[in-house]
Formats: sequence, structure tokens, C-alpha cells
Amino acid sequence: MAIKYRTEKLKTDPLLRKMQAAEEVIWINPDRIPFAGAKDSLELSMKDIEDAEARLLRFAPFIMKCFPETEAQGGIIESALTEIPDMRARLNEKYGSHLQGRLFLKQDSHLAIAGSVKARGGIYEVLKHTEELALSAGILKENDDYAKLAQPQYRDFFARYTIQAGSTGNLGMSIGIMGAAIGYHVIIHMSAEARSWKKKLLRNHGVSVIEYREDYGEAVKNGRRQSERDPLSYFVDDENSRDLFLGYATAAKRLTGQLREKQIPVDMEHPLFVYIPCGVGGAPGGITFGLKQVFGDAVHCFFAEPVQAPCMLAGMSTGLNNAFSVQDLGLTGLTHADGLAVGRPSGFVGSVMKPVLDGEFTIDDGKLYDYMRDMLETENIFLEPSACAAFQGPARLEVRPETCSYLEENDLMGKMKNASHIVWATGGSLVPEEIREEYKKTVI
Repeated sequence: MAIKYRTEKLKTDPLLRKMQAAEEVIWINPDRIPFAGAKDSLELSMKDIEDAEARLLRFAPFIMKCFPETEAQGGIIESALTEIPDMRARLNEKYGSHLQGRLFLKQDSHLAIAGSVKARGGIYEVLKHTEELALSAGILKENDDYAKLAQPQYRDFFARYTIQAGSTGNLGMSIGIMGAAIGYHVIIHMSAEARSWKKKLLRNHGVSVIEYREDYGEAVKNGRRQSERDPLSYFVDDENSRDLFLGYATAAKRLTGQLREKQIPVDMEHPLFVYIPCGVGGAPGGITFGLKQVFGDAVHCFFAEPVQAPCMLAGMSTGLNNAFSVQDLGLTGLTHADGLAVGRPSGFVGSVMKPVLDGEFTIDDGKLYDYMRDMLETENIFLEPSACAAFQGPARLEVRPETCSYLEENDLMGKMKNASHIVWATGGSLVPEEIREEYKKTVI
């Protein structure tokens, strides 16, 4: 089907032609509908998010015991929402962005334990699997103090089991660090794009790392196949997991409290724009799903992808989802944004996002480092290059014809001075100093 689509439509579809040429593009989702109409068609709901949040609260004492850095937040893994006015000024002055309203950074780049947005989904799925095993074995009741699971006899119990996952880096770190802390034998299948320092960090935690010369898709495929051979192995499937998705979605309810604390209204007169880097789609999809559940049509969510690996855009714009890859466009899938180096998107996420996602931006790799240096110079905050993809959204929102038309059609033009913009920073705090210095000097 993908080959047929490519041969029949590529010559007539201007978006695909630009993507094939690795040009930066903006796509507004033509299938988005008012959230009230989309809500009932979705297979997940706010009830599912609340169930996930309750599970994380049950595990908070255990997390606090195993990871003392979470004590200040009571074992809750959450990041700061930080206003970045100097970066907003830089976008306007250097890039001609004309961005109105206020600009914030959601610092999942500094989440405890794993230092990336993957600490939400990856850790949540490991904890859910742990709860299911413990309840089934009778060593845990839901009203127990879950901190007891840190005791040696329970670590011995979990050591009989294996957890596996395919990863470009950050998901593997979240699963590996938490899985090892519980006592599992963890195997992470790392694709060619994975940074060597991430592999080293995992091995230092006692995690087995299997390296592949192929891309992310092959690492996932091999990890899934190996896990299926072992009845005591559990595979965290980034391409299809509802649990990962819901772990990410819990971020939305927590963001509500942060906005309230800062007295930032979100309603139809005070729109919220959120920009999230996208790889296979689980993290940005889950966050977007949660935000739409909480704020409805008052929130506008956009993904950002590298020009050589726009897998979610390729899948959603063609309607083929995971039946279409960036290689079908003749793209390499290779990018300096290692966490976004994915050739084929999650079909599950694409189907959920079809009626709710507002749009996508793509970004040339060189700008990842430009935005990274801009953040260091203006706000003294380090983000890894993948995380900086999200700045393409606020940099382009009020100056490009595609997005200006979107603002006009949604009656937003007169409300932009009241808008709040959140760049969702997905990783960076665990990057070693020598790698940071290397990044600072990189020019493409």
C-alpha cells in the first residue's frame, strides 16, 4: 500500500514532495474536530488517566525510598513549569517570530530518575507490571505501603522476571533504571542512533544492553521476538502500549495545578499552545490526549519532528499511519535528534491523534543546536538537541501562512496577546558534561 501511495500520489501531493526533499514543512491536521465530538470515539478516557495517577500515588512511598532525590515531592516524579521570557525575546529578535503572550518551558528534561519525558511513561509501565505481579503473587495488597517492595526478599522475587524494550535511548533509560531498582533483569535493545553515554549509563545500573546496527524499528522487532521466547519476560512496546500512553497522559492533570499556582488561565479567551518533540509518538500523543481531556478546545497541540525522520507526519498526513515510513519517501531516518530517529510511527497513537492533534512542524537538524545555544545564552538551561525541536513551533506560529490561517479559522488572532505557550522539553539533564561541550560546538 505504501509503495502504491508513493508512486501514485507523490507527484501530486505538495506536502509529500517537500518532505521528500527534506524541506521544513508545517501541517495542519484536516481531520481535527471539536473535542466534544472526538471524546466519545476515543478508546481511552479521563477515567483511565485517573486510574494511572492513582497507581503512581500508591507507588510514591516506594519511589521515595529507592530514589531519595524525589523526597521533596513525596515520591512524585514531576517537573517544573518555568517562564522563559528572554528566550521569547530571542525568538522574536533573531528569528522574526512575532510571538505574543507568555512562553514557558515544561522541564521534563529535568525529571528525576531518568532525566527525560520517558520517566513518565516508561517508569509508569514498569510500576504497573510490578503491581500486577505482586498482587497476583499475594505479596501485595492495594492498601499496603508499597515501600515494602524495596525489601530484599521482594527484590529476589522480581529477579526471576525479565523486562525488555527497544529504544533509541531515553525510554530505555527510564525502564532500565526503574526496572533495575525493583530487581528485574532488564534488557534494552538499542538502535544505531542511541548515544554511547546512554548505553554506558544503563550498564552502570546493571542493565543488559544489546546494540544493533539497524534503526529503531529493528531494535523493537528483535526485542519483541526475544521477549516472546521467555514466558517470564515482559516487553514494553513503545509502538502499541496503552500503559506507556497513559503514563504520559498523567502530566496533563499535574500541569493544571502548576498553571493554577501561576495564575495562568486557560479557556477560549486565553488559549494554551503546547509544542512537543515526536519520535514514535507515545509521549507526545499521551500528553496531547491528557491535555485535550483537561482543556478541550482551549489547548492547541503541535508535534515537532526532524526533516529526515517525520514519521508521525508521514503516517498521519497519508492516513496510512504505521503502514507508511519515512523510507517510503526516500528519507534516511537519520538525525542528530537521536530520540526522534524513528522511521515508522505508532499506528495506535496515529489513530488516537487523528481527531485531536492540531498540527505538526518539521525542523532541520542545524536548528536543534541553534535553539539549544539560544536557551543556554538566554535562560542558562541546557536541553539535549532532540528536546529543542519543539522551539520550531513558537518560532513559526505567528509568521507562517499555514499557521496564520489556522489562527484565523479558529478565531484566535485577537486572543494571542492572552495566550500561553509551553515548549515541552523532553530530555537533557543526564547528558555528561563532555557531551554537552561537544553539542555546544556543533554547527551543521
